[in-house]
Amino acid sequence: MKLDSLEKLYVHELKDLYSAETQLLDAIPKMEQAASDDELKQAFAEHLRETRAHVTRLERIFSEMDFAPGGHRCDAMEGLIEEGESLLKSDIEPNVLDAALVAAAQRVEHYEMAGYGTARAYAEKLGRHEAADLLQQTLNEEGHANQTLTRLAERSLNFLAMQATHE
Repeated sequence: MKLDSLEKLYVHELKDLYSAETQLLDAIPKMEQAASDDELKQAFAEHLRETRAHVTRLERIFSEMDFAPGGHRCDAMEGLIEEGESLLKSDIEPNVLDAALVAAAQRVEHYEMAGYGTARAYAEKLGRHEAADLLQQTLNEEGHANQTLTRLAERSLNFLAMQATHE
């Protein structure tokens, strides 16, 4: 598809988000399983539930358009996931791994927030107000997930990782 209009750029952004979210459906359970902290495991489990809802919202937006959600691969998300998976294969102390998983997950959240913010702005400009509302709802959830990860890191996980280096 030639990107020769805001409408087509909007569709491209939505396809990118859809690909990113569907890739995360496979990646998040691996992160949850690798985490040793129960609250971090819970945060990953909650975000997996939200990610399923994000996919459903995107499919709902696509159902109102003449485009299908597939047919595009989000290379950026693929790279972020590969970076996170490399942590899982490394020789890393469990508490340090938890801190590293938070960092990897926050990179993902920030990428998603940028994408959803952009898609929402395009939807608003194109007069697709229902889609803009759905995209804003997802953007809010991504922001909340990021805040949860920050809170976990600052309240305990970074401290536990620091303690691991002194033992």
